[in-house]
Amino acid sequence: MKAQVFRGVNQLSYEEIPVPALEPDEVLVQVRVVGLCQSDIKKIRYPLYEPPRIFGHETAGTITAVGSDVMGWQVGQRVAVMHHIPCMRCAYCLNDNFSMCDTYKNICTTAGFAPSGGGFAEYVKVPGHIVRNGGLIPIPEHISFEEASFVEPTNCCLKAVKKAQIVPGQTVLITGAGPIGLMFVMLVKAFGAKAIATDLLTSRIEKAVSVGAEAAFDARDPNLREKIYALTNGMGVDVALLAVPSEKAFFQALDCTRKGGKVLFFAEFPDEVEIPINPNILYRREIDLMGSYSSSYRLQNLAVDIVFNRRINVQALISDHYPLQDLSAAVERAVSPTPETYKILIYP
Repeated sequence: MKAQVFRGVNQLSYEEIPVPALEPDEVLVQVRVVGLCQSDIKKIRYPLYEPPRIFGHETAGTITAVGSDVMGWQVGQRVAVMHHIPCMRCAYCLNDNFSMCDTYKNICTTAGFAPSGGGFAEYVKVPGHIVRNGGLIPIPEHISFEEASFVEPTNCCLKAVKKAQIVPGQTVLITGAGPIGLMFVMLVKAFGAKAIATDLLTSRIEKAVSVGAEAAFDARDPNLREKIYALTNGMGVDVALLAVPSEKAFFQALDCTRKGGKVLFFAEFPDEVEIPINPNILYRREIDLMGSYSSSYRLQNLAVDIVFNRRINVQALISDHYPLQDLSAAVERAVSPTPETYKILIYP
């Protein structure tokens, strides 16, 4: 089969490799579409993992083989694939910190080499633990593979919305109106809150309004704080979601958040970044700082419901379609987006 093998920083090699061999409790899925995620891009562009590996984890496809011990799954079924499933027994899982679980981190779907997602290949193998514990999600007939590939990123964004305890009537600032920021806009609106978005691209500012933001502004606007306070009766926003790894965006978000509000880090910053902050700002204004990483097993059914019942319009986020052989070009497009670049999908 064909696969895009990570051979080193910024080195993707379109290669012929063996189709993964199945153990009795495993399932093989033919990848029909896989989303290109910012975390994939970081893994490709920075020395975070030893090569060789095959990345890609927002996967939807068709089951083409099942191990002899597998129950309940048949060849030909259309499925969305979750690349991690927690153990549900460790101290992290018992505290709902599923993404910290060792099983969650270490058992992963694979197309070969060290298991790393494997979606950037024609076939991906799903380990028995993931097969048995909800990692395969049947796709309804009325839902496309493209839509189904959004189940995993929707779960990740939902986790942040739930962690920040966003409720109807609140106002939420979303810094960055790329594909993740736009999904946040949709989810915030779906949960009955009001979204205000910021970005540097005029097209993305306009897009944020078109998908449901109450208002959207250029992040460089010198009057941004005053405009946001005017929209919130002089209070500031209840929650700020950082969807871009920008120190400036953080301080802007902090400045626009009301007393007693929350600031949540969703985007991953470069490791060398350190943000100096006067702790009295948090103490005197009672600001909660928090982070949200990856998905939550507890929210999987809700993510499926939101995508499969089209409670948000994920198709409005799709902008680009690339064949697997052009993955390097897709990464470059994501790193240097055109005004119309949002979510990029890859087709093995």
